[in-house]
Amino acid sequence: MFFTCGPNEAMVVSGFCRSPPVMVAGGRVFVLPCIQQIQRISLNTLTLNVKSEKVYTRHGVPISVTGIAQVKIQGQNKEMLAAACQMFLGKTEAEIAHIALETLEGHQRAIMAHMTVEEIYKDRQKFSEQVFKVASSDLVNMGISVVSYTLKDIHDDQDYLHSLGKARTAQVQKDARIGEAEAKRDAGIREAKAKQEKVSAQCLSEIEMAKAQRDYELKKATYDIEVNTRRAQADLAYQLQVAKTKQQIEEQRVQVQVVERAQQVAVQEQEIARREKELEARVRKPAEAERYRLERLAEAEKAQLIMQAEAEAESMRGEAEAFAIGARARAEAEQMAKKAEAFQMYQEAAQLDMLLEKLPQVAEEISGPLTSANKITLVSSGSGTMGAAKVTGEVLDILSRLPESVERLTGVSISQVNHNKPLRTA
Repeated sequence: MFFTCGPNEAMVVSGFCRSPPVMVAGGRVFVLPCIQQIQRISLNTLTLNVKSEKVYTRHGVPISVTGIAQVKIQGQNKEMLAAACQMFLGKTEAEIAHIALETLEGHQRAIMAHMTVEEIYKDRQKFSEQVFKVASSDLVNMGISVVSYTLKDIHDDQDYLHSLGKARTAQVQKDARIGEAEAKRDAGIREAKAKQEKVSAQCLSEIEMAKAQRDYELKKATYDIEVNTRRAQADLAYQLQVAKTKQQIEEQRVQVQVVERAQQVAVQEQEIARREKELEARVRKPAEAERYRLERLAEAEKAQLIMQAEAEAESMRGEAEAFAIGARARAEAEQMAKKAEAFQMYQEAAQLDMLLEKLPQVAEEISGPLTSANKITLVSSGSGTMGAAKVTGEVLDILSRLPESVERLTGVSISQVNHNKPLRTA
């Protein structure tokens, strides 16, 4: 089955197929029940109050020191975790803390014995660094790392530290009185020097003021000369500018006159152009209109002569056509007379021959509307043929009914005459 642990503890699995044991810090591991064993070890940070009572320093003065240390089993380093498991596996946090405390206290007492009270009292940082360094090198072998160490308190029962404080206080008071007297002396000296410097400064200031006044007068005179020179130059420049301005005004006036002359010339040219247009409108246009009228009259006379000639030609062509029509009519009359004679001779056979001769024309007239139609729409009743065959069938149907119509109109049966008709030899 699976076992899990948080980031503040580690699991050690030993037994079957676990040689060496598996160590997991903050994770999960699979354990076979009954044949494998799982144990846990805490990785929490432990705060230790390291007290060393009445330890004799290098000069034989007993003092008591209290330090605060934070230690923990390092789970990220496999070697340190293995060492910690070998030494502390199965122990509680209190037992681990007691072992670490005893170790730290021993190192703290050893370092106190090699230092004087003054060194420990005046340089606490040095003492803390030495204890941290020595204790860390020893606890690392146990798998424990020292996170921090701080010296919390130093005291003694012999008022040694108090005496050191008194001597230091007396020295400070002495130094304060001496400093106050020296400060007063220095203040008097500095006040006298300040007054002397003040008088000297006033004299120097007056001298500087006189020099400044002199320099001011000199500069003022120089500036006056420059101002007068510039003023004279400005007056001359003004007069020169007035002359230039007058010259420019005169030039502008001349240019205006030139422009006026140019405008007058343009006006005269426009007047000439206007008169030319007026002349064109009054003289040239009427002349062109008269010429156009005469041309149209000549063309009309020409067209009239052409029409008269065409009329004469048409009259002659009409006479020729009338003669031709008369000749054709006489020929047709003779042909009709011959046909009448033939009809009297052959009777029904002649009539049938005439009908058969006209049947193609009848068929052409019947199919004429179909040839002139742009679009034919056929509606089917659901039976029969469709398309072009349907149209052809309709035409043939009309032609098949034609003998009946001829018989009703003329009384001549085409089929009977055909049966009774004797064969003609060529």
